[in-house]
Amino acid sequence: MQSNDIVLNVNGIEVIYNHVILVLKGVSLQVQEGKIAAILGGNGAGKTTTLRAVSNLLKAERGEVTKGSIELRGERIENQTPADLVKKGVVQVMEGRHCFAHLTIEENLLTGSYTRTDKGEIEANLEKVYNYFPRLKDRRTSQAAYTSGGEQQMCAIGRALMANPSVILLDEPSMGLAPQIVEEVFEIVKDLNQREKVTVLLAEQNTNMALKYADYGYIMESGRVVMDGAAAELRSNEDVKEFYLGVGGGERKSFRDVKSYKRRKRWLA
Repeated sequence: MQSNDIVLNVNGIEVIYNHVILVLKGVSLQVQEGKIAAILGGNGAGKTTTLRAVSNLLKAERGEVTKGSIELRGERIENQTPADLVKKGVVQVMEGRHCFAHLTIEENLLTGSYTRTDKGEIEANLEKVYNYFPRLKDRRTSQAAYTSGGEQQMCAIGRALMANPSVILLDEPSMGLAPQIVEEVFEIVKDLNQREKVTVLLAEQNTNMALKYADYGYIMESGRVVMDGAAAELRSNEDVKEFYLGVGGGERKSFRDVKSYKRRKRWLA
């Protein structure tokens, strides 16, 4: 991978909450321009914290990056504000969607364009969102509170697109959705990636779905990356099949339970 292909570079970051709780313990990852990278792992692995470190939303939860660096196309960004990062093209879709319940779908979408001033471009982007999400156009005058979970997830992604991003951070897009809606959402994300050339870093517990659509994957446990590789390689890896894809009859619940295995934990390398 050439260095000039890297749009996002996370270098050995540590994150502490409330000045005492160490959550990320030297996390490093890279996201290639125009690709989809997935951060995988169970609850508490550090996936969401990693995304929030990139988007600098940690301060809202009394968290901070205390070591390491985060670079966007070679520029250090870990001390920039979330608003500055949106202007630079980095937008996060939060876990749980967080639509404004009392606003209509269209009003929710338009809140995503608050950093933009060209009304013509905003209208063009709104039509683009409706082309990707026809269901939202049908529900454009409905209050978000009265739409389905799938429609709210589409609204959250569409709202991010209204900022005209080059990088989308997508946190648990499958959470709480029916399997067929999950597939639909991931298909749209892949379409956006390919047609709009949007780089995607997503955090997801649904390992099988994420690796189906991602180009590269990072598996996290207890605040560390324990394995990474091309998505196709991870899908065929026997340990990944057993621990994360539900294939195999072993009793092991975690990579940490393995006394000796072919993968070397990255922090011991």
